[in-house]
Amino acid sequence: MQNFDVIVVGGGPAGYNSAEYAAHQGKKVLLVEKKSLGGTCLNVGCIPTKTFLYAGKMYHYASGAGEAYGVTAEGPVHVDQAAVVAKKDEVVKMLVQGVGSALRRSKVKVVNGTAKLGRMDGKLAVFVGDETYTAENLILATGSTPAVPPIEGVKEGMADGTVMTSDEILDMKEIPKKLLVVGGGVIGFEMAAYFQEVGAKVTVIEMLDKVLGGNDREVSELLQKELEKKGVTFHLSSGVKKLAGGVVTYEKDGRLQLAAYDKALMCVGRRANSQIEGLEELGVQTERGAIVTDEHMQTSVPHVYAIGDVNGKVMLAHVGYREGEVAVNHILGEDDTMSYDAISGVVYTSPEAAFVGLSEEQAKASGRNYEVKKVSINFSGRHVAENGLSNGICKLIVDKNKETLIGAALMSSYASEYIYALALMIDLQLPLRQVRRTIFPHPTVCEIIREALMN
Repeated sequence: MQNFDVIVVGGGPAGYNSAEYAAHQGKKVLLVEKKSLGGTCLNVGCIPTKTFLYAGKMYHYASGAGEAYGVTAEGPVHVDQAAVVAKKDEVVKMLVQGVGSALRRSKVKVVNGTAKLGRMDGKLAVFVGDETYTAENLILATGSTPAVPPIEGVKEGMADGTVMTSDEILDMKEIPKKLLVVGGGVIGFEMAAYFQEVGAKVTVIEMLDKVLGGNDREVSELLQKELEKKGVTFHLSSGVKKLAGGVVTYEKDGRLQLAAYDKALMCVGRRANSQIEGLEELGVQTERGAIVTDEHMQTSVPHVYAIGDVNGKVMLAHVGYREGEVAVNHILGEDDTMSYDAISGVVYTSPEAAFVGLSEEQAKASGRNYEVKKVSINFSGRHVAENGLSNGICKLIVDKNKETLIGAALMSSYASEYIYALALMIDLQLPLRQVRRTIFPHPTVCEIIREALMN
């Protein structure tokens, strides 16, 4: 039996970051991971999908979009999907090795295996195979998995390979002629954008009356129109009833309709991996399948924490990073709490979309005295120089009483890179008069923030 100060269960972004951070603070740390370090984000999520989308962007320019800038390619341009997958695997392998190296440098002990929770000699305990490890503190970071809806034909389709989740599609080495995407959230949206770009005919079916979930409706609709221009077909307010023989049956406006597909991608959300052996016996409270936590990321059991997707709050890697830091700081006795007021989200299509804080709809529902400051992205010289005129916007939601930013939505090039500035303004509640006096570098796309504030 080995004793530690902190045991982390789960080696995804939330888990490995908290383990490394705790070790840097002088704690003796054990990390238990049953599959691969890096979790969903690094192995079958954030990083692999961005590799795909970058390949799609290069294909877009090589296949004719560069002509407007005098750049042409001789001969036919095609995408070798097997080579794209191979590049994705190379990137993943390199970054996973980097995570392992960082943990070794931090002197975190890593054990591969499935963890069972319990107690031993009055301490929290984790059992892995025949080994027993005890600790003063336990951090659960077991992540999430794609939800598989109970739709007729899905189980059979997954068995024969015609139906996939976001995990399996990243290993698909051919481009289907017709791809069906069930779910118009961020994951489904990005995969629709990539496969349409490289030659598939994509159909998206979404139950809600808009894409991209609870993100700002105006920007979500603008981005949907961009994909429609490229050939993606969207059926909103529609429910899938059956998948069989390459035909999907869905209901829209009270009528059953049909659409053909070669491959179908299920993107209807993710579920927390809270089915951890021993969790219930330990007394940890769950709600709707997720582990309940307080502002310190502590569960209903003292010294047991839950971070990342498993607590079901905001299933984003960068949120898991911060939750891990809050949990470790609480273990260290430092005053720190988790805030979800300025969480950025990005859709890595071309153009990109990014969101932070309240949407216009949420601001209205909250009853706040707010105003919208909005300007076309064409006021950014760099954006126009690199993309021409477009329908992108910078939309800011301002608290009129406090004269501070409470929300923002962008559709532009590099939106992912400058949304952080808006998140910082919300998090620190910076007076907008101070932001207006800040000198923005020129020419940059982020200058659009100043344009919007001065509008």
